[in-house]
Amino acid sequence: MLFLKLFLTFFKIGICTFGGGYAMLPLIQAEVEKNGWLDETTLLDLLAVSESTPGPIAVNLSTFVGGRLGGVPGSLCATVGVVLPSFIVILLVLRFLQKFRNSRAVTGAMRGLSPAVVGLIAAALLRVAATVFFPAGVSAAAVTAPAFWCALGIFFAAAVPAFKKCHPILILLLSAGLGVAAGYAFGLPV
Repeated sequence: MLFLKLFLTFFKIGICTFGGGYAMLPLIQAEVEKNGWLDETTLLDLLAVSESTPGPIAVNLSTFVGGRLGGVPGSLCATVGVVLPSFIVILLVLRFLQKFRNSRAVTGAMRGLSPAVVGLIAAALLRVAATVFFPAGVSAAAVTAPAFWCALGIFFAAAVPAFKKCHPILILLLSAGLGVAAGYAFGLPV
């Protein structure tokens, strides 16, 4: 039953999301929370691992969530579920591309979907940022805590090289090293 639920849940996520993996994050988070599969911290940890492993982030996250819940079969069900809708849509698009290429409806729909995708990505960014910077909620104590300042420092230490086109692997290694150093220096929780 769990495997079918994983497949159907991630199939629904895959079929309802336009704009790539980051646009899927709010849906994945909502479904995982609605089903009570993982807590927010565990999901954030899986998101971090998904971002740092090769491949599309939504596929990686689906695989890790499925694996956490049902081992290898769970990973397969979640992964197939999330990629199958895109595969079907691509096959259909290829079949009908010439017919719809100049369609005003298709062009208009794509123009309408683009800002929505940016909004979904921004919402995912804000939710993840809130969890990273304020894991216990926003308060004056949270802003003065060493964990907040360490997270903020690591954020800027990663953002600046990213804007300067530094390789993402170097940024991830730098961020991981800074996180380990901060954990030891300030006795931050793991």
